[in-house]
Amino acid sequence: MLEKLDLTKSLGKAEYKEKMAELMPKLGELQRECREYGIPVMIAFEGYGASGKGVQIGELIKALDPRGFEVYAVKNETEEERMHPFMWRFWTKMPAKGRIAIYDSSWYRKVLIDRFEKKTKKRELADAYRSICSFEEQMTSDGMVIIKIFLAIDKKEQKKRFDKLMDSKETAWRVSEGDLKRNKEFEKYQEVNEEMLTRTDTEYAPWNIVEAVDRRFAAAKIYAVVAQTLSEKVEEARKKACKEKDKKDGKKEEGTSVKNTPENKAELMSDGSIRQDKKMKESILGKADLRLTYTKEEYKARLAKLQKKMEKLHGELYRKRIPVVLGFEGWDAGGKGGAIKRLTEKMDPRGFVVHPTASPNDIEKAHHYLWRFWVDMPKAGHVTIFDRTWYGRVMVERIEGFCSRQEWQRAYKEINDMEKDLADAGAIVLKFWMQIDKDEQARRFSARQENPKKQWKITDEDWRNREKWEQYEEAVDEMLIRTSTPYAPWIVVEGNCKYFARIKVLETVVEAIEKRLDKDMEKNKK
Repeated sequence: MLEKLDLTKSLGKAEYKEKMAELMPKLGELQRECREYGIPVMIAFEGYGASGKGVQIGELIKALDPRGFEVYAVKNETEEERMHPFMWRFWTKMPAKGRIAIYDSSWYRKVLIDRFEKKTKKRELADAYRSICSFEEQMTSDGMVIIKIFLAIDKKEQKKRFDKLMDSKETAWRVSEGDLKRNKEFEKYQEVNEEMLTRTDTEYAPWNIVEAVDRRFAAAKIYAVVAQTLSEKVEEARKKACKEKDKKDGKKEEGTSVKNTPENKAELMSDGSIRQDKKMKESILGKADLRLTYTKEEYKARLAKLQKKMEKLHGELYRKRIPVVLGFEGWDAGGKGGAIKRLTEKMDPRGFVVHPTASPNDIEKAHHYLWRFWVDMPKAGHVTIFDRTWYGRVMVERIEGFCSRQEWQRAYKEINDMEKDLADAGAIVLKFWMQIDKDEQARRFSARQENPKKQWKITDEDWRNREKWEQYEEAVDEMLIRTSTPYAPWIVVEGNCKYFARIKVLETVVEAIEKRLDKDMEKNKK
């Protein structure tokens, strides 16, 4: 691919000025329209050293309102970044709706420079490519525009530019030993780039290869690529807005609908999915034995022993730099808070954090729904506990109509991919569903209402949600089946007896940590 490029392409000064006189105002207008329609944009610059990424980014932003973009220079990972999954630092640098983020080098560094320098091991490559493609697919599915630009020059031109930089004390620092090595082994590094381009050139995030020997030609082509891509996305947004306006004005759309007939043995649900005959559905929740219980004496004895273990293991997690992600979901009044409290009671408060997840605020709504969870993921050696999680997308958002059917259906894969990223980075990931029956929930609701100190825990919405118990039950069963994986399993906790539920949570976490420590010990022996 790269060796076939015609790198002699160039533009004269007059022709360049003529093209830019048209493209620059157009790009400024498109930025304003992206802001109007809430279109987020990520522009990633990759290419060979000295190919002009910094220069071309400088040219590109001349047409943009500086209040609407941010430029990120992606170099070696900081210590903080190294202690998270490698995509974490890009999730935390994601633009909100209507804004533009420009990256001088990007998430591709891991499969390019880091790979060439053997910082990325061969065994890590497949997972790195999977993470990258998953990230880009998730972003674009949610409305992000990703423009990827690869600047190409040849070995001779690169050497010439390096020599010029090194001739001046003011610019010599910009040429590293790594740059010179990659120039010396240009053909080898070119193969690495060829593989990257082939494996990540997708329909939703295609590569734009720019012949960059002539800087005027490169600048004009980059402007044309960005303007064309944004024009298409703005036009899509405009049509969508018109369609929604027509719908609001009462104009009917053409299409077909699913008939809810007895012959189908199905019921059309509020989210547009079909509820099948219960005999045809697998029920995970239905298998939970809610009669399981401990006496108060048994509970106290087991609790003391497990908490002592947890205290010790928490220190080992920090020493071994193992991150832990624990997610708690369940019915209202299912016992999440009580289980979390007993789990963390003897842990060092400097090494864990509990995030209670509420409805997303305006800033969170301006990003991909997983963004607010990514930014709170633990660094190596720390424990993060989520009281309610990213699974709200396939439960409450699905049932209450806060997202489209297409959005919650694709969320299963997006969530599995995120949890795989965490596991690949060394995290222990466990998810707990706190299961109680409807009668037990009613009893707990009533007890809360009668206790002045606990009345704040119960709302009218909690009572209303009981009316949708069967819908939630079906959604939860589907969630458990589709997102319980070896690397991030679901644990259904029988919770009618709070004592039993709290002990099961502690036992599960302790067992998972011990198993991981034993595995690491065996690995080190080899």
